[in-house]
Amino acid sequence: MASGVNKSTASARDFWVSIARIFLVEVLVLVALSGAVVGYLNWSSEVAFSEFLASGQQAAGSTAVTHAVTERMP
Repeated sequence: MASGVNKSTASARDFWVSIARIFLVEVLVLVALSGAVVGYLNWSSEVAFSEFLASGQQAAGSTAVTHAVTERMP
């Protein structure tokens, strides 16, 4: 009977080791996905901000041209 008890104890230990491995893999995947999302949001916000600044400069440039044209008109 002693071998049956040892077998069930070893089986239970292997079960919890497997659960711990699965949990560790899930946490690593979650960290990797979170890093990818944060990196994408950072990249996309930088692109959007640079587009915003570029459109502001274009608008300011077109306003200056409009004022220059209206000043030359008689």
